[in-house]
Amino acid sequence: MATTQSVTRYLSPSQVDLDKIASLCKRRGFIFQSSEIYGGLNSVWDYGPLGVELKNNVKRAWWRAMVQERDDVVGLDAAILMHPQVWHASGHVAGFADPLIDCKVCKQRFRADHLWAAFVNGVKDKDGAPVLVTGEGSTPEEAAAEMAPRAKKLLKASLTEIKPVLVKDLADRDRVPCPACGAVGSLTEPRMFNLMFKTFLGPVEDESAVIYMRPETAQGIFANFDNVLTSSRMRLPFGIAQTGKAFRNEITTGHLTFRSREFEQMELEYFVRPEEGERWLQYWLEQRRGWYLKLGLRPDSLRLRQHEKEELAHYAKDCYDVEFTFPWGWAELEGIANRGDFDLTQHARSSGKKLAYFDPSTGSGEKGEHIVPYVIEPSGGVDRATLAFLIDAYDEEPPPAGTEEARVVLRLHPALAPVKVAVLPLSRKEPLVNMARDIARELRAPSAGSGWAVAYDDAQSIGRRYRRQDEQGTPYCVTVDFQSLEDKAVTIRERDTMSQVRVPVAELAAALRERLGL
Repeated sequence: MATTQSVTRYLSPSQVDLDKIASLCKRRGFIFQSSEIYGGLNSVWDYGPLGVELKNNVKRAWWRAMVQERDDVVGLDAAILMHPQVWHASGHVAGFADPLIDCKVCKQRFRADHLWAAFVNGVKDKDGAPVLVTGEGSTPEEAAAEMAPRAKKLLKASLTEIKPVLVKDLADRDRVPCPACGAVGSLTEPRMFNLMFKTFLGPVEDESAVIYMRPETAQGIFANFDNVLTSSRMRLPFGIAQTGKAFRNEITTGHLTFRSREFEQMELEYFVRPEEGERWLQYWLEQRRGWYLKLGLRPDSLRLRQHEKEELAHYAKDCYDVEFTFPWGWAELEGIANRGDFDLTQHARSSGKKLAYFDPSTGSGEKGEHIVPYVIEPSGGVDRATLAFLIDAYDEEPPPAGTEEARVVLRLHPALAPVKVAVLPLSRKEPLVNMARDIARELRAPSAGSGWAVAYDDAQSIGRRYRRQDEQGTPYCVTVDFQSLEDKAVTIRERDTMSQVRVPVAELAAALRERLGL
């Protein structure tokens, strides 16, 4: 771990302006709107030069903690396209749907459960009046109390359960304004909308050729359970991990990359004996919370929230969310569920293949025992984690006396920072430039550290270059000045405290390695 110094933080994550994060992301090359030159593609995002480094660093840190530092987890990279029967067996074709409501005036579409969550939390209409869904004379607090049980049921209900609830609660739809245009009485009756993207395999576009873009990576693990078990000879408890793209045709998107239609997941399926499910669930709750803390998220920005019974997915025995206090409130970073034996049982039944673990040390006589393991699943979003690290790291220091410009700094953990070190010659004089470029080249070499990402920058004043690196989250800057030509020493400037120390060039790599802790 990197050595840390006490630094005053001026902003908490809940105080960060998301518009400022979006502006910083575009200005510095973290995140761009997809296909922007053609007007953009709604809720689809591209990661720029710094963003791809940050996102890859998040994935590397997860893979290191979940696979490389353990002897009970192996990796997998399953294909995005899978046999359609996978999604029938998993229940996605029949049940992976959200309730959809249209506005007949502005033609916007909304998720009914999100609409109800807004009502329960006291959302106001365009004129500032509370939106109520109960009888005349109810206060917002009474409305929330009455709606809460039904809203919870709404979150995970099936089609047969959800429609009567929605119809009943929308009996006075003529009083509910559209969240987008404010039109009253314009909301349609809800209908269920499947979130999976369809495509066709092969040259013929008919029902026999329909396949799906995967909405999660987990099913690739379950489908390969026996292959991995046979080839790796793992013993219970053991896990299979993977990162990869998933696709959901979300009705309601937003909050930058928090909820988008193309995203990346980091998932572990950890297989355990059924009687040990609860113990391993608690173990992984602490492991995953600790991972976020280790990489710099503040403890008061994280919490574990257990799902209510009404929220649990049909397959889940128990589930918790690791939540982060985003600018818009507490929201899920990752879910950690005890999925029971649902997945392996379903795929075994659908495929006709036996998906079980054989334990020769248990059972009667010498026959051993076949066990269908329970699955503990920590499932997180790469994009959500990346956004959370950006928001948590964002800070604005008050402007120094006599100036008007605040210092914007991304206090990213060194392991996540897109650029570890920036080398800055004090001027563009050839001797300084040559020396600075040689230093940057040496620091990029694997012998210096781990092949660090090193930036070279000689444009504008040294002060502006420091500010630029602060905004990009670079932990250390190395300044090469005219004295460096004489004493063969350079100045290391630390991002968070702005403290400076001079070290010989011959000792530079070791000094940076100690400070970065990598």
